[in-house]
Amino acid sequence: MKTTTWTHLVVLAALGASALAAEPALPPPPLGLPPVPVPADNPQTPEKIALGKKLFEDKRFSSTGKIACANCHVTEKAFTDGPLKTSKGINDLTGTRNAPTVVNAAYFTAQFWDGRSPSLEDQALHPFVNPVEMGLKDHQPILALVRTDPEYQPAFEQVFGKKGDAITMKEVTQAIASFERTQIAGNSPFDRFYFSGEEKALNAAQQRGLALFIGKGRCVSCHVIEQTTALFTDHRFHNVGIGITEIQADAPALATEFLKTRATLAEVDVKVLSDKRTSELGRLVVTRTFDDIGSFKTPTLRNAALTAPYMHDGSLKTLREVMVHYNNGGVTKKGAKVNDFLSGGILPLELTDKELDDLVAFMDALTSPELAKAGKAGKKGEVKP
Repeated sequence: MKTTTWTHLVVLAALGASALAAEPALPPPPLGLPPVPVPADNPQTPEKIALGKKLFEDKRFSSTGKIACANCHVTEKAFTDGPLKTSKGINDLTGTRNAPTVVNAAYFTAQFWDGRSPSLEDQALHPFVNPVEMGLKDHQPILALVRTDPEYQPAFEQVFGKKGDAITMKEVTQAIASFERTQIAGNSPFDRFYFSGEEKALNAAQQRGLALFIGKGRCVSCHVIEQTTALFTDHRFHNVGIGITEIQADAPALATEFLKTRATLAEVDVKVLSDKRTSELGRLVVTRTFDDIGSFKTPTLRNAALTAPYMHDGSLKTLREVMVHYNNGGVTKKGAKVNDFLSGGILPLELTDKELDDLVAFMDALTSPELAKAGKAGKKGEVKP
């Protein structure tokens, strides 16, 4: 019997609608992951996914004609742009945030490091008009192109039943989000060990690392493992002592000043990527609550071995540095002053060097085989971003 995988669906989507007529739009999720949530008003179809992939890769949607969504979310880098600490947009302008992976982003209840977008559809709107990302003044150039381009015209009519001025950014972002919802990866060695009972899927160091992850290391408190699935996130926001320490003395005044501006979310989107001090305020810029100062979203740990550097600002180069940071109780340098706004529960762990090594080994066991293969191909130059 023919089996359709997430990777299979995306490859076929790139071939066009004729190759997809008999393919299901949403195959079962891989081992370790729950069904992908899909909005009722944006159902998955192969044709829509193919259109979304084309939009995701189109560099014409930037002011310079050189930047696409795919520039910061590169397939061969697990849909990130490492080793860059923070992403580059038009004219090599650098923002303040590390590019989070698109892989498994479909499961997040909010998008961006500070959660300022409630959905993949909403998230897709903003990079186009951010001055340090794709640099358009508004969305009109995108609409002008998709309404007149000889390849986009029939695609939008087929997928949405719309043409000409009837095409809006709603359809554009729905297509992009549909493509992003196919970027799903599970079936890691951890999944085979934990959910399928394949004892040899993890080596001894990785098994010790898993025990530490659940036990002494307390990683599972935020990077959650459920009974039958594991997204490795609690969908919450925490101050873990990264970034905010650089502005700690000024943080209350900066936060107060920001709150006085009554900035719209569109203005926030620009501000957090263009001003590092504002960026470090974290979730506060969305909720406007002091309790959220310096807090950022718990990222999934799936495929983390492929997505260096780490944290919202890319300030930690390796997974070992991440482990050391938490082992020190929320400071990168042992003995440094802990920031005043650190989330509760982050305390020194007193793990040994060997235990830290085992935790890093476990992180490698969260890598999905297809992404590991794509990464190796990219390093060999077989695939160009």
